[in-house]
Amino acid sequence: MHPFPRILYVTGLPRSGSTLLCQLLGLHPDLYSTGHSSPLCQILMQLRHQWSDNEFLLAQLDVDFERSYGRLLNAWQGFIAGWFAETNQPWVVDKNRGWLAQIETVQTFDPEFRMLVCVRELGQILGSIEAQHAKTRLLDFPDHLANLSRYARADKLMGLDGVVGAPLKALENLQDVPESLQQHLYYVVFEHLMREPVAVMQDIHRWLGLPPSPFDPNDLPVHPHESDSHYRYKYPHRTFAQIQPPAPHPVPARIVQELYKNFHGFYQAFYPGLLQNPKANGS
Repeated sequence: MHPFPRILYVTGLPRSGSTLLCQLLGLHPDLYSTGHSSPLCQILMQLRHQWSDNEFLLAQLDVDFERSYGRLLNAWQGFIAGWFAETNQPWVVDKNRGWLAQIETVQTFDPEFRMLVCVRELGQILGSIEAQHAKTRLLDFPDHLANLSRYARADKLMGLDGVVGAPLKALENLQDVPESLQQHLYYVVFEHLMREPVAVMQDIHRWLGLPPSPFDPNDLPVHPHESDSHYRYKYPHRTFAQIQPPAPHPVPARIVQELYKNFHGFYQAFYPGLLQNPKANGS
């Protein structure tokens, strides 16, 4: 018996449709989805940090490793079971970009895990952020990027510690994990989800072994969106009653060129056509 409800981990790049995806997942009767980003991933990682520095625990591991380590796994799984005790549905959705970098840890406590990874063309991610910044210029970003030029801001966002760059690096690192783990991943391409939401969700339900659950993309229940204050209103998470693909964002040509050069592997994997036709991305 599974020690807690089956978790569908939703992760990936920012501004790539994860909020919409969770809204659509919640329409299935076997899937429990609040639609909000979850703190569970960070809480579990902090818990690991804390007990790894506990001297009494380390002493017990010295003399009785198997029993003590087994307690850690049981406690970890018990915490997750308590976290989702509010629902009896067989699947729960947990959305957090941090899961992308913790895939091997996830496998340890949840060997049969399933993870949805949201991706989007990188220029349009930056364009989406710039469009929101244009509406909120009197507020700074959490990492204080408002005073930078658009090019310099893109450079920071795409850096190793950037809002886009950090999960993108975690996405790149997935190529190094065993094939057996990669089979637990399902990539959800933003543009495909916006064009064919019903087909994409049918494929996801099939991948999860769930019966189909038809829905009308023009008549969706709207959930209260999560708080945006944590993000300084720069990365809003809102749901809508209809799915309408956004208009392409204009992206400066030199930013496009830098993206294609620095993230060639990403484009080869998900957007090979853009490498032959750069103007197709709105530049």
